Amino acid sequence: MVSSHFLTSSFPLFLLRTLPRAVNSRSVRLAKAIFLRLLFGGFSLLFISLVTFVAGEFAPGDPATILGGEKASLETIQQIRHNLKLDLPWPERYVNYVWKAAHGDFGVSYYSTHEPVRDILVRTVPMTVKLASQAIILAAAVGIFFGAIAAVYQRRFGDKAILTLSTLGVTTPNFVLAPILVYIFCQRLNQLPLTWDTRLVAPEYMYFILPVTILAARPAALITRLTRASMIDTLDQEFIRTAVAKGVPRGRLLIRHALRNAILPVITTIGTSFGFLLTGSFVLERYFLMPGLGSTVIEAIQQIDMPVVQAGVLVTGAMFIFLNLIVDILLPILDPRIRESQI
Repeated sequence: MVSSHFLTSSFPLFLLRTLPRAVNSRSVRLAKAIFLRLLFGGFSLLFISLVTFVAGEFAPGDPATILGGEKASLETIQQIRHNLKLDLPWPERYVNYVWKAAHGDFGVSYYSTHEPVRDILVRTVPMTVKLASQAIILAAAVGIFFGAIAAVYQRRFGDKAILTLSTLGVTTPNFVLAPILVYIFCQRLNQLPLTWDTRLVAPEYMYFILPVTILAARPAALITRLTRASMIDTLDQEFIRTAVAKGVPRGRLLIRHALRNAILPVITTIGTSFGFLLTGSFVLERYFLMPGLGSTVIEAIQQIDMPVVQAGVLVTGAMFIFLNLIVDILLPILDPRIRESQI
């Protein structure tokens, strides 16, 4: 039997000594996990940069000829190649490119006024991030709401209607949905602007309604179906039946107990969907003439403007990796059951 002297003196001292060690141990493991994620993310960016750089090497056209113009002499073209260090072996040029990119120097555009690529990114990235952010917020809100309703009214009319609409959302591509909505709301009803206007004749939010809705359609459908499946599985768990037996109110049961536990896999899907929306917005930006990174990169691909293409791919890749890191950190915080396994 443990003595009362130990309980009053030794045991509190034991807790004071061991508790900081446990906290520090968890903090160290969490920091180590984050460091490893960042390290693997750095390797991923290196691989992405290598692929885009090699693709630029095999792309048709010569950067020196493009910069010099069609009427440039051979000496001028050779001088441009020397200034751009294009006469060096490509592995050496790739190392120089990575070093400069790590310091925010992505070179200059081959066309127009030869604007620095960094300035192009500063001007265009906010538009793409704003479009993708609004789309994922709309998709998450709609998907979680209707997914939860479908699970509560399983096998009833509401569930079947939501499943039918979500199936249409998953199977209908953006390039089909966009002309339909443009025809209805821009041409027939004349309620929304067709394309982006730098003068902003209408309020700015009106220019985002159609692109955000179209971009959010597919992820909203996916989140709806995933939320429904996760909610149904959670509602069949033993702790839900125990809460019902204890007389927990239905609203509290569904929100605080069922949805709170069912939403964890949905968060992972939201994070990955947000990353895909950053690149999925490229086509819509081009379609609605929005001055974002997507339309700029597509135009650069058509012009074989490789510095802009390489920078655009690297930036979107970095944002995608960062979003996945945020999701990996959030999941252990929201669910203590997977904290140790995640770390």
